[in-house]
Amino acid sequence: MTDWHRGAVIYQIYPRSFADSNDDGIGDLRGIAARLDYVKTLGVDGVWLSPFFASPMRDFGYDVADYRSVDPVFGTLADFDALLARAHDLSLKVIIDQVYSHTSDQHPWFKESRSSRDNPKADWYVWADAKPDGTPPNNWISVFGGEGWNWDTRRRQYYQRNFLIEQPDLNFWNADVRRAILDVADFWLKRGVDGFRLDVANFYYCDRLLRDNPPRRPQGGFARPYQHQRHLYDRSQPETLAFLEELRRLLDRYGERMSVAEIVSDHPVERSRQYAAPGRLHTAYNFLFLESRELTPALVRSAYDGWSESGGAWPSWSFSNHDVVRARTRFGGRDAGEAYARMLLALLFSLRGTIFLYQGEELGLPQGDVPFEKLKDPEGVRFWPDNLGRDGCRTPMPWRHDAAHAGFSRVEPWLPVDPRHHALAVDMQEKREDSTLALTRRLIALRRSSGALRGGALDFADAPAGVVAFWRRHGSEAMLCAFNLGAGPADFPAPGPLAPTETGSGGTIAAGRIALPGFGWILARAGA
Repeated sequence: MTDWHRGAVIYQIYPRSFADSNDDGIGDLRGIAARLDYVKTLGVDGVWLSPFFASPMRDFGYDVADYRSVDPVFGTLADFDALLARAHDLSLKVIIDQVYSHTSDQHPWFKESRSSRDNPKADWYVWADAKPDGTPPNNWISVFGGEGWNWDTRRRQYYQRNFLIEQPDLNFWNADVRRAILDVADFWLKRGVDGFRLDVANFYYCDRLLRDNPPRRPQGGFARPYQHQRHLYDRSQPETLAFLEELRRLLDRYGERMSVAEIVSDHPVERSRQYAAPGRLHTAYNFLFLESRELTPALVRSAYDGWSESGGAWPSWSFSNHDVVRARTRFGGRDAGEAYARMLLALLFSLRGTIFLYQGEELGLPQGDVPFEKLKDPEGVRFWPDNLGRDGCRTPMPWRHDAAHAGFSRVEPWLPVDPRHHALAVDMQEKREDSTLALTRRLIALRRSSGALRGGALDFADAPAGVVAFWRRHGSEAMLCAFNLGAGPADFPAPGPLAPTETGSGGTIAAGRIALPGFGWILARAGA
């Protein structure tokens, strides 16, 4: 059995926004299949598909109504099988999103569960009686705002919901629920998928006693009610680990499969190490980078706290995904240029771990502008203007600069294409050897060919303020990776003879010194 995921680069595809094959304004599985040749040219090891399952789309697929079927807006199971076969023909792995924490309120399981207190699935969701005064059973709060409970008039009880009202939480204390979820996983493994990305994997269990969360001491004030609590009882319960070990045993029966947890925690690195420990999941990623608004050397260093002592746990990293403002804008501001976007890519592909590259990042896309009247994300509407930016990062992929809607669709898409994205479209960048797309391909190729970058150790090196530098080492190969995260120039001694391999924004090594202009960077092998 090979650990193909270690050091791999996996390309995240958000199906609604990647490619529209039938001109209904929404991306689909056939559209993805038709564009897999492009994905292959990036040099990535595989793709992660965000949810494409049957859903009322209140949370755009993360509210699953049938785990075993494809929503008609995306196609059919036959379309998925064809996509999977095409990906495998191209030697691309396919991992799919699995949303086990909760379902849609339209799922047959929930419809039965809410029908009475004594039906066969009555205990499949987290139900609780009201307090004597009619209020919810405890103080838990939803991530998306409001109470973490919703009253159901049929059962005359509250059900837990960590997200939308339409997303009731499954009760993992129930053995039948655990078996049903493992059956879902087995269904897709038998179909040939190469693994799973597990949505909010540390939300599966809640405290059996439903104890109140304690308050969290504000540090400069919190933007959302959810941040006012220490989430000791509504997530990250120790029982989750036993279930993940059971899921891992299922995966291992199928050979070269992988699993990656999404971790939402106040202690993201520690929790990721715990969930990716041997015998549990293959790897885990968190929101350390994704939720940060400032990229600093200290932040990068903090990402690796404790990993070397974690007993073999393997990290994963991403700077952007479908839930947050794109990295170019979030870290660099609205006016961040292409040089900044390229520095981010070089840094990401130099990190130790499995790398997730969100669609459009290879083009250096800034966050898309979506006016309020065209917002679709319920979280974005509720918290406007201080929202997570999920609509702006989900705007359609720009394929052709001179086509309507940038070649994504021939009709108006579900979200508008930002006019700035036309100039960064794939067809424009394909023509230029100095494009961000061309750099992405070179960097991924370098990572694949370098044992140090793909799987080697990472050791931080001394560097001046504003610069993060580290060695990647494997066997006799050693590569220094240095990045100027600031707009001003930086100059410092080179730690021995170095042969530059890739540079950005005019970074140089001369006379025993490394010179990095603002947002400059350099990857250099030891030995002149």
